[in-house]
Amino acid sequence: MTFSLLAYDPNSRAWGGVAATGSLCVGGWVLRGRAGVGLSASQGYSPSTIWGNGALSMMANGQSATQAVESLVNADRGNAWRQLAALDRNGNTAAFSGEFNLDFKGHLARNGLVASGNILAGPQVLEAMVDALETGQQPFEDRLLAALDAGQKAGGDERGVQSAAMLVVRENAPPLDLRVDWHETPIVALGRLLEKTRRPDYRDWLKVTPTTSDPHRSPEVSGKTTGT
Repeated sequence: MTFSLLAYDPNSRAWGGVAATGSLCVGGWVLRGRAGVGLSASQGYSPSTIWGNGALSMMANGQSATQAVESLVNADRGNAWRQLAALDRNGNTAAFSGEFNLDFKGHLARNGLVASGNILAGPQVLEAMVDALETGQQPFEDRLLAALDAGQKAGGDERGVQSAAMLVVRENAPPLDLRVDWHETPIVALGRLLEKTRRPDYRDWLKVTPTTSDPHRSPEVSGKTTGT
């Protein structure tokens, strides 16, 4: 039903995630993130947004990705129908794939990243995503998008995809939260949204919006007058 990837980029000190699915609103269902804390991806046949939010809260309170995933899975009697991946502030990852999710289901974790999915064409979908992220030379957001595209080209969701999303959080920048909730070619549409965020008017406006590391930032404090 869904394939996703979470990764930490030490060069830009960013935590980023992407997801796509054959249903609608994948961003709202799957991706959660908080700067300085990490990311979660909760999906599956019967996905739990409680898991996604819970993983973030646990990691914010000092638990590792492994501890958070284990705690949530062990406490949920319906865990066999769900998947969860987590990436903590230190780049550590953990994942769970319940046995009742439809094949192909699984996850693939490497240092600083984790890919997971269900109802996929095969394990090559996860492998393609990870390889695209690790071998790409573009900025982090472009590599995330390329990884999602590579997963789709490797077979992706067996039903095709109808929605796609990207979430990138940094302590020194506002969150990048892009969602294509329903589209014939959602990954292409997601790429167009990413390009729009780089237009001068939008990019300059972001420079005067609050961040985790600078919560008081504003046009007045920054001496700027750009607004929305």
